[in-house]
Amino acid sequence: MERLLCDYQENPIGIDNKRPSLSWQLQSSQRFVQQTAYRILIADDSSLLQKNEGNIWDTKKLLSRQSLYIRFAGQKLLPVKNYYWKVMVWDNRGNVSSWSHMAKWQMGLLSTGDWKDAKWIGYNKLPDSLRLVPAIDNAGDKRWTEGADTLPLLRKEFTINKQIKKATVFITGLGQFEMCLNGKKVGDHFLDPGWTKFDQQVLYVTFDVTSKLRQGVNAIGVMLGNGFYYMPGERYHKLKGAYGYPKIICRLIIAFADGSEQNIISDQSWKACPGPVTFSSIYGGEDYNATLEQKGWNEPGFNDNSWRQAIIVNSPENLEAQSAYPLKIMDEFRVQKITEPKPGTWVYDMGQNASAIPLIKVEGKRGDVVKIIPAELLDDSGLVMQTPVGTPVYFKYTLKGDGVETWHPQFMYYGFRYIQLEGGVPENKTNKNEVPVIRELTSLHTRNSAPTIGRFTCSNELFNRIFKLIGWAIKSNTASIFTDCPHREKLGWLEEAHLVGSSIRYNYDIATLCRKVVRDMMHSQTVDGLIPDIAPEYVTFAGGFRDSPEWGSSGIILPYYLYQWYGDKQILEESYSMMKRYAAYLEKKSKSHLLYFGLGDWYDIGPNNLGPSQLTPEGMTSTAYYYYDLTILSKVAVLLHKNEDAKFYEALSEQVKKAYNDTFFNKQTKQYGAGSQTANAISLYMGLANVADKKKIIDNIIEDIRKHNNGVTSGDIGFRYLLQVLDEAGRSDVIFDMNSRADVPGYGYQLAQGATSLTESWQGNRISSNNHFMLGHLMEWFYSGLGGIKQAKNTKAFSHIIIRPEVVGDITFSKVSFLSPFGMITNNWEKKKGLFTMNTKIPVNTTAIIYLPATIGKSITENGKPILNRNDIKFLGFEEGKALLKVGSGSYLFIVK
Repeated sequence: MERLLCDYQENPIGIDNKRPSLSWQLQSSQRFVQQTAYRILIADDSSLLQKNEGNIWDTKKLLSRQSLYIRFAGQKLLPVKNYYWKVMVWDNRGNVSSWSHMAKWQMGLLSTGDWKDAKWIGYNKLPDSLRLVPAIDNAGDKRWTEGADTLPLLRKEFTINKQIKKATVFITGLGQFEMCLNGKKVGDHFLDPGWTKFDQQVLYVTFDVTSKLRQGVNAIGVMLGNGFYYMPGERYHKLKGAYGYPKIICRLIIAFADGSEQNIISDQSWKACPGPVTFSSIYGGEDYNATLEQKGWNEPGFNDNSWRQAIIVNSPENLEAQSAYPLKIMDEFRVQKITEPKPGTWVYDMGQNASAIPLIKVEGKRGDVVKIIPAELLDDSGLVMQTPVGTPVYFKYTLKGDGVETWHPQFMYYGFRYIQLEGGVPENKTNKNEVPVIRELTSLHTRNSAPTIGRFTCSNELFNRIFKLIGWAIKSNTASIFTDCPHREKLGWLEEAHLVGSSIRYNYDIATLCRKVVRDMMHSQTVDGLIPDIAPEYVTFAGGFRDSPEWGSSGIILPYYLYQWYGDKQILEESYSMMKRYAAYLEKKSKSHLLYFGLGDWYDIGPNNLGPSQLTPEGMTSTAYYYYDLTILSKVAVLLHKNEDAKFYEALSEQVKKAYNDTFFNKQTKQYGAGSQTANAISLYMGLANVADKKKIIDNIIEDIRKHNNGVTSGDIGFRYLLQVLDEAGRSDVIFDMNSRADVPGYGYQLAQGATSLTESWQGNRISSNNHFMLGHLMEWFYSGLGGIKQAKNTKAFSHIIIRPEVVGDITFSKVSFLSPFGMITNNWEKKKGLFTMNTKIPVNTTAIIYLPATIGKSITENGKPILNRNDIKFLGFEEGKALLKVGSGSYLFIVK
């Protein structure tokens, strides 16, 4: 057994779920292995578990195949406490496992009282008159220039006189914080805590700090930044908002070897003063004045007599543990090229457009200032160009003048490839004006640190480059929310969570992040049921930019997709009320069961400028989503045993379907709307079309693609459904034709123009964002179509797998793997010298249907033996040029002559 998980995590700390779920993955060298029973032991003392005693929970032997998300049902779990667990299983082969290795989790703080009277403290308090929630996006508003915050340092000394057994700190700082103990940063996180709708929910972070404390005097030091909690109006300013000025809350609990404990909490005994970060804007940049540094401020023995007492400030409600993976620095890019487009101005090309922060090593005189301007693109003169995504954005560093100084921003990141430097000179360049010398400049890529769990490669080099292109957009926009872009907005536009979600889930372990997005929607939902286009909803946009069913329907679609993908029904239970309220909102706004509002197929390619849907009539995609929402709700209601609800949603969906087809379907031409790729594809995917019309509609889709020179016209909303419909119809050859070229708008076209990350528009134009992942759907097809790994319909967590690789175009091999909830699924195929060879691995506790490209009379073997008359492989016959086999877990080698 491996990957023993508690609430999706290995050995987590800070669990605030009173009934966490437990999961594990099984390994076996045998085939067709299924778990038949399990036993879980949980103890609050590891020595008890070593003696096979579970004083907190002993399930005894339970006959069950379940190995995922088993809800805890033992003794009451206590805050802060550690719990240890292990499991053993029985299988259908008569095997009984040994006990697994010991896993553990630590509980977080479960109630307000668990904070032990810790207070929210800060340097100053925002007057109520300056509170700006929701934020505004109108720079002409008189409140735009009101208010100015101080980015403070806070510190606290304390003494330890006993032997330490364990120390845990629970802390959060708004908008962002960095914590030190005895002069050393705690953890390797970036931009803690995750962004939320701060008036509804605040996340706290848990660290094990046992190794950082010592007997005697210790010191806590915390530095604060703004994030989305306070957004200044200076520089580039997508939004201006003010929940409050920066603040923290903290509880450090130290457990001693003698059984006693000591608590250090945030209160008025802490000291505070302005820090060296003099400006912090999540949009506009960050300034750091090293001459204001106070050496040793976060260490014991520092003289803080000149500091003032921290003040008690307003207390945000609903503190919850941060469970999603934190942001971290994940990659480093070094300079590829340096130019000097005008005297004294230097431009560094880092080679990759990514979400990042610049790091400089600089040497100069005290008080010298270096200005760093990041950008995705260069203008015609070779200078950086920020206009398409908002300007000005820059960083300023004031030197302290004591040798080589190293600095990078702590509370802001940006999407860029190029760095323009002013006020300094690269080393080895003539320094006529005796300005600071840049000894080193690098770009540090920051993103959510969710582990990579998938891989893909194939013989088509363009496809490999497209995979990388999409991958950089995904990495750059996977933060504590799924952002649209890492520069202009950094907002959680919700259509991407359900449309590109599958592409991301094949690549990264984002289960906990997706659950956070669901909670963000719950907190952002309005009283009348509206789920806005962005969550957290920091600002109230107008029209379709706030109220578009293609975006808001993520509140219904995403929880259901998560249930399908991971198999955890708890997410449906938590979000069912939100789902029902949004469906009721759409019903209220419908006219004769149709919806006529929203952005539609955003950024489709039509005759006009890019923006709202051009080729698909108003009301089509929004109503299609409404119908899809109702069909999902009907299924969810059945799963939750709410049968009356299920009947209601099923009946209503039929009324919507009839109205949709009566209004938008041409029975003679078999076209929806004006016959756009999106109109026909979305109608098929969402089940609105009649089965008898399906073939002709698909023919119409292909005809339109061919008419556009094998080019795409679908936009943000329609493209995923276009790919899914073509793949399901066995027409991945059309998908290949559309995407294996660079002469029409699309992925190859962007690459030909020099893009290193997926752009906002198919055309890769310079007036849009050049790091956007809203069109990244082809990555899903790389795994599910070309690679052939997908989940069988009406199943969950990949318990029933489909392996159906699409052998198309000039592709001679494909290699894919994906760590599913049950374990690793691998499928590598190759076409060479008249042989089709496929290596497939299916995890324990699952089954698979294998599709091999073979017709009657072809020789098909597995590990050198004919597949007929095999006990471990069931031959199901032939279907549309493919041989169908049913297999259980295990590794297989198929060869088709």
